[in-house]
Amino acid sequence: MRWARHAVPAAAVAAVAALAARDLLQREHALLRNFPLLGRVRYLLESVGPELRQYIVAGNDEERPFTRDQRRWVYASAKQQNNYFGFGTDNDIEFTPGYPIIKHRTFGRAVPPSAPTVGHEVRLPCAKVLGAPRGRARAFRPESVVTISGMSFGSLSGPAVEALNRGAALAGCLHNTGEGGLSPYHRHGGELVFQLGTAYFGCRDDRGRFDLARLKDLVAEAPVRALEIKLSQGAKPSLGGLLPAAKVSAEIAATRGIPVGRDCVSPSRHAEFSDCDSLLDWVELLAAETGLPVGIKSAVGDLDFWTELTDLMRDTGRGVDFVTVDGGEGGTGAAPLIFSDSVSLPFQQGFSRVYSTFAERDLHEQVVFVGSGKLGLPDNATVAFALGCDLVAVGREAMLAIGCIQAQKCHADTCPTGVATQNAWLARGLDPRSKAVRAAHYVKTLRRDLMKVAEACGVEHPGLIDADAVEILGGRTTSTPLREVYGYRPGWGLPSAADRAAIVDLMSLEAPQGGSATPSPTARR
Repeated sequence: MRWARHAVPAAAVAAVAALAARDLLQREHALLRNFPLLGRVRYLLESVGPELRQYIVAGNDEERPFTRDQRRWVYASAKQQNNYFGFGTDNDIEFTPGYPIIKHRTFGRAVPPSAPTVGHEVRLPCAKVLGAPRGRARAFRPESVVTISGMSFGSLSGPAVEALNRGAALAGCLHNTGEGGLSPYHRHGGELVFQLGTAYFGCRDDRGRFDLARLKDLVAEAPVRALEIKLSQGAKPSLGGLLPAAKVSAEIAATRGIPVGRDCVSPSRHAEFSDCDSLLDWVELLAAETGLPVGIKSAVGDLDFWTELTDLMRDTGRGVDFVTVDGGEGGTGAAPLIFSDSVSLPFQQGFSRVYSTFAERDLHEQVVFVGSGKLGLPDNATVAFALGCDLVAVGREAMLAIGCIQAQKCHADTCPTGVATQNAWLARGLDPRSKAVRAAHYVKTLRRDLMKVAEACGVEHPGLIDADAVEILGGRTTSTPLREVYGYRPGWGLPSAADRAAIVDLMSLEAPQGGSATPSPTARR
């Protein structure tokens, strides 16, 4: 026993000495060569830096991409816990240029109910009928203004995709498949938007070419409500993608229609079209063959594309049924830093330019506009609706709802909560059924808060909030209406008069108006 007591410390000292000797002799790291052992402490602290900042150092409004307050709101909403905040805002409102302020109305058409729990289960459908202006055979009104954004099986684990799809079914909202194909995990009750990326996963032949027959078979046997042609995304526009061979499992290969265990490449461009004219031809082909509404998803850079697209839509009668605009602040599993940080416009600037291009040609009332890029928070979503969005697509916020802790390990396949990984051991920690309930709670809470804000603005639906209802602060002493910031004309940002009337009628049935106590005999009515 006496020998053992001395042997363990001696072995530890010998190991440390050997490590120090190795550091002194190696030539790869100058820091370790000059400061053996101490340099390793520095590397250790660097490796856990994000965790130290997230849990110990950072303030409530400092972290990115989502602050502690924002994450707390999502987590509490998903768990149906108290998501209120006390003692006033800790945002630096008066000194933050660009900060949006929503203007409530003292008297408005809509009267908010007084009970705090009223509206938790409110139905909040889209203010427009998707596909109706172009007479699509399977046009429909989306049941929820909140949708789950495109995140592929392969980027997310199977249990994560299943949780989101089950959650979409519980919340009655659409679930976008992402470009990775329609997997078994997408088949748990949630209605789908099938995304067509550049590799045509799930509807391609053995040579990787688009196969219309396979697409028609797919949409015939799955609850697909619309098709979305992905041109680009905010975090990595104009880039293709690579799923390394090691991650191409049998499940992923079957879903995508690719060989097992080989690198899976997504090209940077589509093969089915090469300009706006041929794009619109393909849109009309897909719509005619499937009967589904067809739209596009894109980040915003050069506006020439949008100008040419809308000119052709105005002049030829062909057109897309919806447009998803993805902001440069949007997320992805992996991208070069320069693309994540500096390529493509942020959502508000990009969306307002696209919307204006459609509106100048009187096309804005014929298209459903979907916003994407950190819009899963009530304040950001409200501004998006004021700018003209009809739907908002939530991605990373939905990931937070099912367990993501913003570890930012999506690119490394080491997501500790099993959300963004193909590691079977890590993915097993995510229980799809319990997380589905949390995803649904989050979507419903976001809808509830959007409804409350709409009522505070005096209207019956968030799609009826106009660009004059929001002001953008320029600092402590100035502010500018949102309409003036982005050069909107009166009436822009709203659905057509017919669509406004229809959604008011629907909401009057779904959300009874609130009221006051019985007025006194002297009250003037």
